[in-house]
Amino acid sequence: MPLVTVDVIKDVFTPAQKEEIIRKVTDAVVEVEGEALRSVTWVRIMEVEQGDWGIGGQLLKARDVHAIRDTVPA
Repeated sequence: MPLVTVDVIKDVFTPAQKEEIIRKVTDAVVEVEGEALRSVTWVRIMEVEQGDWGIGGQLLKARDVHAIRDTVPA
């Protein structure tokens, strides 16, 4: 029974985006392990409080992630 944990900064993803992450991560596991594992594949999203996550020595908040996302071409 696979368990996949996705850590994200709180308030970065909408409920709809989190639902899509869960669906697509499940699909990825099933692609590797086979359809029989779909019903027992667990995906959980763990939200980390803003300011409790950092990169390059700098604290990150949701607005920082949104700013990064807005600068990357689609």
